[in-house]
Amino acid sequence: MSNNAAGEPPIPDLQFSDFPEDVQLCILSFLTPPEISPFACTSKRFLTLCRTDSKLWFSLCDRRWGSKTQIAKWGSGLISFKHLYRTLQEYENLIGFWRLSSSPRTQINTPNSTPIKPPALVFFEWGQSFITGSRVLPSENGGYDVVKLPFLWMGISPKGEIVNFLQPNSGLKLDSNSIKLCEMGSGEGELVCVDVNCMGDSHIVIEERVAFGGLRNNGNGNGNGNGVEGSGSPLDRLTSEMYQYFANRTSPGGERAWRRQRRREREKQGNKKWESEHFVKIVNYCPTSSRPLQGLWKGICEDTNLDFYLVAYDDIGGIACRRIGDSCKPFSSYAPVFWTSNTTFIESPFSSEEEHIYETREHLLPPGDMLCSEMESVSRILYINSSYDLVLPGLAGPTSVNPHQVEGRIWEYGDGTFGFGFLRDNHIIDLKHIAMDGRLLDAIQPL
Repeated sequence: MSNNAAGEPPIPDLQFSDFPEDVQLCILSFLTPPEISPFACTSKRFLTLCRTDSKLWFSLCDRRWGSKTQIAKWGSGLISFKHLYRTLQEYENLIGFWRLSSSPRTQINTPNSTPIKPPALVFFEWGQSFITGSRVLPSENGGYDVVKLPFLWMGISPKGEIVNFLQPNSGLKLDSNSIKLCEMGSGEGELVCVDVNCMGDSHIVIEERVAFGGLRNNGNGNGNGNGVEGSGSPLDRLTSEMYQYFANRTSPGGERAWRRQRRREREKQGNKKWESEHFVKIVNYCPTSSRPLQGLWKGICEDTNLDFYLVAYDDIGGIACRRIGDSCKPFSSYAPVFWTSNTTFIESPFSSEEEHIYETREHLLPPGDMLCSEMESVSRILYINSSYDLVLPGLAGPTSVNPHQVEGRIWEYGDGTFGFGFLRDNHIIDLKHIAMDGRLLDAIQPL
């Protein structure tokens, strides 16, 4: 733009090539690889710039994940940033909460371990140069604290191979020294090499393998192909077994060969330290302004123990709440803790009847805790109920007066949390957030 009218010299027009290289890299870091490809074709200079791994691909990784992890330490700093970008792009979908969708048999099978049932909630987060998966379970101290048990480590070896290690025994400590020993094959066998197979964007399978683990996407074919060849998904194994069965039935001596193969597979299964687990991603684990009740919550139940709840909005506007621990039980998807098809809140002032219902009920709180003023102030009320019309009789539980319909209330407090209770009971279960802004709240380390 010319400033001759003001008596000043005109400002020359600047092109992208006139900017310093660090400014160019900063601008290009906002682009995606498909957008960079046509840009690299505009000149030989930009082609050279885009092919320089330590410049452009480092800027892309640093822009996207530099505030979450130390990208220069992945693979001990010996891998290309282009390979790192493709790997972290797949790992990024793992960050957040997942729930166990199947109930495996007891996992731990080592001499120094005690058989336990794995918790149903898992939290993936960024580490310095790896992804950490931790099991999250309620604490036993009678409060709202949650125990965080790291059990899975996902990283990249200096050779660029994707490696995943899992500790079946929650009493072991997953550190860099034990991981390095396992990578070199000189470990004590306490860590298990596993595959993390992605069946689409919202379903993963963690299963043991003999070689190093990898992250492969079997749902849409978008895996990076850099992992070591492994054991594949359950669907792949089923297809292979069907083919092998019919091939052996039509070949001489095939029946005996098929029996020998099945016997070898059973022996191999008996030596496994880890049984495959399936997890489903919890996409919306925090509330929003339009959906204030959705997300992961924790509350003290009737038995004075802490329990986890998942509140979800469906496509037709209804709300359903289920216990996280019930996701592995039969028919659990049909038995919500509460649900409602009408999400219209009742605003204050409330009727004398509603005030009586709230004031005559006791809040279930940890021993010694007092009800805060924000929770005493109810901002809105929502009607809820539980219906078991489509479920087998008996799933409602022995405490239900009417197994077909139970009326209740949700009381939303001034701090954004809420409590719920049913008219048949004389108590209110107050719920608090499990996580906020991608961070686990009230987390403590196991003793």
